[in-house]
Amino acid sequence: MNRFALAFAFVTAAITAPLASALAAPVPCETALKDLRTAEAKATLNEADKNKVSELETKGIERCNADDDKRADDFFAQAMKIVGK
Repeated sequence: MNRFALAFAFVTAAITAPLASALAAPVPCETALKDLRTAEAKATLNEADKNKVSELETKGIERCNADDDKRADDFFAQAMKIVGK
């Protein structure tokens, strides 16, 4: 590999790695919770689904309070699937 190609590969990696990390970063859990509550207020759920959404919301809030946004967002996303969003 010539020097130009090597330098280009290095620069490309240096630019794309932080961008990929930023794109994969979790949404702030407070935002995800707000979205879930909005969707939940508009949804018509049966009792079993309400209970499951409530359970996932509680778990998500617990992780959010522990500053674990990624896991909190995972719980909120599971609840959103039940709500239908």
